[in-house]
Amino acid sequence: MYPALSPDGTRLAVTARAALDDIWVYEFAHASLTRLTFTLGNNWMPVWTSDGAHIVFSSDRNGPFNLYWKRADGSGAEERLATSAKAQFPTAVSPDGKWLAFTEVDAQRREDISMMSLADRGVTPFLQTPFRERHAAFSPDGKWVAYTSDESGRDEVFVRPFPGPGSRVAVSVDGGRSPRWGRDGRELFYRSDDAMMRAPVTLGTTFTSGKSERMFAHPDLGARIGLDYDVLPDSSHFVVLEDKGLTTRTATLDVVLNWFAELPRR
Repeated sequence: MYPALSPDGTRLAVTARAALDDIWVYEFAHASLTRLTFTLGNNWMPVWTSDGAHIVFSSDRNGPFNLYWKRADGSGAEERLATSAKAQFPTAVSPDGKWLAFTEVDAQRREDISMMSLADRGVTPFLQTPFRERHAAFSPDGKWVAYTSDESGRDEVFVRPFPGPGSRVAVSVDGGRSPRWGRDGRELFYRSDDAMMRAPVTLGTTFTSGKSERMFAHPDLGARIGLDYDVLPDSSHFVVLEDKGLTTRTATLDVVLNWFAELPRR
């Protein structure tokens, strides 16, 4: 789950489902898959820092899902970044490496977007409303944040200035979620049902978005909070999850009656 490409596109971090879920890192050049997390608990939603040195993730090892990180080469210990009664899920690190965007989920399942300073671990609310906001992603120039919100009654993609203030700009019009920026800042990608969409955008002192176009169809396998795809640095290739159609076998339990009476005969 939750594929996340390194900034240079040479490595892919994923969550591997098991009895306990862990973060693994795949290196394309050597076709090698290396386990990153080992501490007891479920570890989800890897996010790379802008220099590719660390991977931020969410873990429930000490209660609610909270934020942790570890060096991407596997060295050193896993460090806790935040302690909260709310579940926290990382989504992006700013291009300058100073800010971590994450989703917080409260007891009523309302989702809000907050920002953490990676220098001092201070947390600042970015978007807190009665609606569900998630999937925050920084633009390549670090001045804009794209995100998903259901304020219109269904999921749509919006963009707001960072750190603000400023009003939002709608990017999708017929449903959208899970935005990802093209590395050149000229495109914003997102999911709309089973379609991958692309919207031309212009960054600067203002943000403008053109008419979205459908790129290709691929089954939507994303979780409610996380993403099910990522975009390579050339903005022309994608990493997507694939449903392998694995079947679940039904386990059976056999009970032998009068076993001690049967044993001497055998």
